[in-house]
Amino acid sequence: MTIIQSVLLGIVQGLTEFLPVSSSGHLAILENIFHVETDGGMLFDIMLHIGTLVVVFVVYRRDIWKMIRETIFMIGDAFYNLRIFTLNKIHKTSLKYKKMIRNSYRKFVLLVLISTIPTAVIGYLGKKLISDAADTLLIPGICLLITAVLLLMADTVQEGNKLPRQTGVRDALVIGLAQGCATLPGLSRSGTTIAVCLLCGLDRRFAVKYSFILSIPAILGAAVLEVGDVIGEPITASQVGIYAAGMISAAIVGYICIKTMLLVVRNKKFIYFSVYCATIGVIAIGAHFLL
Repeated sequence: MTIIQSVLLGIVQGLTEFLPVSSSGHLAILENIFHVETDGGMLFDIMLHIGTLVVVFVVYRRDIWKMIRETIFMIGDAFYNLRIFTLNKIHKTSLKYKKMIRNSYRKFVLLVLISTIPTAVIGYLGKKLISDAADTLLIPGICLLITAVLLLMADTVQEGNKLPRQTGVRDALVIGLAQGCATLPGLSRSGTTIAVCLLCGLDRRFAVKYSFILSIPAILGAAVLEVGDVIGEPITASQVGIYAAGMISAAIVGYICIKTMLLVVRNKKFIYFSVYCATIGVIAIGAHFLL
């Protein structure tokens, strides 16, 4: 892989990770059509995702910091409640427990954890299927058409008003299942999760925040699963530099794109991305049978 190819793929990753058009689908299509050899692609994919992951931390740093802080406090409350439970059992007392979920950020942490469970299960069990799906143009093409339909539904769904306090466990599970399915190349992770969030009645601004913060454990989990494969890859110092160029370009472009998504969702402009995904999907399916 050349540095130009790395930067190009990084730009594609940054554009498509946050815009609802499927980063994995576009990367799979580019690599299949142009026969790009990533020379140890697992590490390159991980570095691209780290680049976009950094963007999420930067944009939502205040929310993420509050969620981390509340998680630490919840762990402390859990130990406190365990102590109270023990005392009540031993001394037959009725000491009161601390309420674990007592503000919006604690509820948000709980929702993200619940959503992550089905995502992790699907990602782990379907790892081989997902990898094989990226080796053909047909699956990404079909999944891009599905993404187009989901985006159309997101534009036409009735306005929701659910914030963390109003969002339930069932909503979190459905959103997590959607993100798990979106590991297939061509199904946009952001597009699928935002669309499902809106279909569950979430507030549009909260739907975007939920989708992008939910990507953090998903990306970290995928990276952990791929670490074993990366260790066995022969990587040279020059390749690491080339990969780093792709990671930086993904981060820069991703930062620009994530800032536009709130406007897109708020103004119901998914129709343009829907048409784009449908077009690229048809092209990919056609290329599968012609090439």
